Amino acid sequence: MSIDSYSFGRIVINGETYTSDVIIYPGRVDSSWWRKEGHRLQFADVEEAVQAKPEILVIGTGYDGVMSVPVETIDHIVRLGIEVKVERTSKAVKMYNELQHAKTVIAALHITC
Repeated sequence: MSIDSYSFGRIVINGETYTSDVIIYPGRVDSSWWRKEGHRLQFADVEEAVQAKPEILVIGTGYDGVMSVPVETIDHIVRLGIEVKVERTSKAVKMYNELQHAKTVIAALHITC
């Protein structure tokens, strides 16, 4: 999977346009991703992604970085042996594209605020 482009509220993955938050798995995109608290990521919000056992989970916090990722959420994922990278979505997109060729990477991306 490759992210072709990203702008506020719009992401193009392998030529397909999405206008909602996404989780990018190897071979598929979940475009129905929603968080229990909207702008505060909980472990339960990425549990399915974690169960897929990526080496790295890239989290995009939004165009302006509004979505928060509490330390306890990161710590829980790290304890399971998964590296976590948290960035504003524009930087997370670049990171995902660079890393996915060398490692198993899943990206959970908030594409608005």
